[in-house]
Amino acid sequence: MSDFAIRAEQLGKKYKIGEKERYRMLRDVLRDAAVATWQGMRRIVKRQARLEREDHRALWALKDVSFEVKPGDSVGIIGSNGAGKTTLLKILARVTVPTEGRVRLRGRVGSLLEVGTGFHPELTGRENIYLNGAILGMRKQEIDRKFDEIVAFSEVERFLDTPVKFYSSGMHVRLAFSVAAHLEPEILLVDEVLAVGDVAFQRKSLGRMEDVAQEGRTVLFVSHNMAAVKSLCKTGIYLEKGRVRHLGDIDEAVQVYLGSGELQQQSEVHLPADPARPVQILSVSVLNSVGNPVPTLPHDQPFDVGIQVAIRELTYRMNLGLYILDRDLDTVFSTHDFEQDDNRLQTRQPGLYAYHVHIPPLLVPGHYRLSVRAMRLGRKTEKVLDNVEHVCPFDIFDNGSVFAKVNMKWVGKVSVPVKWMCVEKHPI
Repeated sequence: MSDFAIRAEQLGKKYKIGEKERYRMLRDVLRDAAVATWQGMRRIVKRQARLEREDHRALWALKDVSFEVKPGDSVGIIGSNGAGKTTLLKILARVTVPTEGRVRLRGRVGSLLEVGTGFHPELTGRENIYLNGAILGMRKQEIDRKFDEIVAFSEVERFLDTPVKFYSSGMHVRLAFSVAAHLEPEILLVDEVLAVGDVAFQRKSLGRMEDVAQEGRTVLFVSHNMAAVKSLCKTGIYLEKGRVRHLGDIDEAVQVYLGSGELQQQSEVHLPADPARPVQILSVSVLNSVGNPVPTLPHDQPFDVGIQVAIRELTYRMNLGLYILDRDLDTVFSTHDFEQDDNRLQTRQPGLYAYHVHIPPLLVPGHYRLSVRAMRLGRKTEKVLDNVEHVCPFDIFDNGSVFAKVNMKWVGKVSVPVKWMCVEKHPI
């Protein structure tokens, strides 16, 4: 028998668009059995035929997903929005059941899938720590031993005896992650929810996950932050439209993902409008000095990034962030729309907004991508309303720089000409 922590066998999850699942009660089963005459069977056959005709309304969030994770392995699950990453974690966490296939897990599972998952809103933070521990099958003595460490890591000691329904989203995340990571699960499942927390807590959480992995526990991590995934994980599962596109070394999985058609290998990306979403990024583009989308730009000339956003309802404290990423998807430059006008952090009226973000000549020659996020600022945290990640690849080329003339290599990611002044000179 092979040694595994997680084994998924031909997993599939189907949802019916615009239809709620109907649950049958015992009286329904007894009634159907009583009237299962020939005429009743005809109705069943007709109903089955109707269901088959309506199958076009079905959406397969996952289809034929199979993989095996060894104990102690750290696995990054990557893919575009809607690829099935969160659905897969929910199946592994037993939050939802697969439509087909099966999954086997060996060991306790700690999960952080969305803000407040597993918390009872009426119970205090203290009570929820013990509740989560009990769900994991831990004894009170075990939870007592870890209690102080959990509280210290979460930084919510002042509110420990407050019902969690009064917690901010950031407090939810800090306590939920601390519980999930410290109650010694053999398997830890973490979704993109960590993006809700502040930057300092994100770094601390990644460090804690590294510790968990080094302790020989199994970690599955979903994130759009490729730098974090590559630093934490050894293995990558790249999902595309609900199917496993690549399974293997994390660097190879990221390269396949970056080279896929999903990431829109052009300097302009347009996304289908979804009227149900209150805030939606509709397009992103890299524009030259005359406003045309281009894949290459000279190092010594400015360029624009075009962003189109639909705001469909009154939105408070919203902001837009633009991030320029290098070949390894590390952020080398970022800007937000409120930096020179903090009035933009006030109310946003509904409408279709188009922006041109002017980028001065500061990038060294190399390969870059863009990420754009629409966020709402809270008192301590940010909530991502919509995001478009790793799109619009473009290259900056050397347009006859001084470095090229003297045969020197560019160093770093950003280069801004600065004035050197000789303020003093003495004879030797």
